[in-house]
Amino acid sequence: MSHNRYAPRMPRLTQAPNPVMASLWMDWLKAEGIGASVQRDYLRCAAGELPPDRCLQEIWIDDPSQEVQANELLHSLRHGPLRRWRCTCGERVAGGFERCESCDAMMRSK
Repeated sequence: MSHNRYAPRMPRLTQAPNPVMASLWMDWLKAEGIGASVQRDYLRCAAGELPPDRCLQEIWIDDPSQEVQANELLHSLRHGPLRRWRCTCGERVAGGFERCESCDAMMRSK
């Protein structure tokens, strides 16, 4: 009987569209207690030599037992509700912004 001397596989959750999103998603997972890392971070330098989809950063987690929780957290981050509000100056603000770019006022709390 042979024993697998290797640790359980690290699951790959997703590819990130850019390095900023990769870091954001990894940090958010870590803040929720899920060990995560960004892989292929330096491979973007090879874009043009390799197919673009092979050069995107990937989010991997350390513990396979947290894969379902990690996917749920990423889904809520990627598909969260986008707020729209009208500032007191009349500017319409869309997205997750809490500050008006026209007058620099903060969004009023409800």
